[in-house]
Amino acid sequence: MRKTTLLTTGALLLLAAPVRTLAQSAAADAEFNPNMESPFVRLIRPDRPGQTITTNMLYPGQFQLETSLTRYNDGSSVGYAGRQVWGNTLRVGFFNHIELRATQNYLPDPVASRRPGDVPTAPSVGPAGFAPLNVGAKFLASSTQNARSQVVVLLDMNLRNGDASFAGKQLEPGARLLLSQQLGQRFGLEGNFGFRQRGFKAEGTKQGEYLTTLALNGPLGAGTHFGFLAETYATWQRQRGWRPGLSSGLYYRPLPGLRLDVTAGHGLTPAAGGFNIGAGLSARLGK
Repeated sequence: MRKTTLLTTGALLLLAAPVRTLAQSAAADAEFNPNMESPFVRLIRPDRPGQTITTNMLYPGQFQLETSLTRYNDGSSVGYAGRQVWGNTLRVGFFNHIELRATQNYLPDPVASRRPGDVPTAPSVGPAGFAPLNVGAKFLASSTQNARSQVVVLLDMNLRNGDASFAGKQLEPGARLLLSQQLGQRFGLEGNFGFRQRGFKAEGTKQGEYLTTLALNGPLGAGTHFGFLAETYATWQRQRGWRPGLSSGLYYRPLPGLRLDVTAGHGLTPAAGGFNIGAGLSARLGK
């Protein structure tokens, strides 16, 4: 019987092993972590609008909903190329420094969503409806949650549900190493290194896709509710090679737990695709 392994996921699981088992809350952490009062930690940090997923983790009793509408270029190396996508992510704080999450994307029918007078650059074919659900969890791998430097492991999987128009569905496990370094009290530098493959067989690893990202985010000025995101990313797959790109965005945060954002991205090579644009809303509940 052939052994089927996912080496990348196994290695990242080892990094996530040393989690604490004590009761956990933002108030309790504030007693021994002076960084808890910094704006970078205290204010909402969604896992959007770029390709970078933050090291931010919710505490037990906290919930966060992130919803967005994104239009991808026909040749985009990320997302659903040539499609408009509604994306929704629910994040739930759990015990032992774990955060549970689920992401559900919805693709409108490409013909029904076309505006009158539009001339498609390619035939309007492809899947429509609810995409396969993505479920996952974040695990704190560093010693202290919300420290100035933080390491988190994300393990997730695309399931085999969704609309029947999504052909060839199978389980797609993935893993990311999430890193962050707080700069001052308000700015942060965050990076991801991730991998995803189709199925669990060892040969699927050779066909998998790698993702690297590096993002800087922070306010546009002292005392303002506006901020920015600047990000570079790249995907790599054996047949397609490197496909780098840039993303930038602006956000408005009227409340500590509420944020609206707009974003735009563009590939740096012809193979990486053209202009992607999106907007989103994120809200956090609980203390």
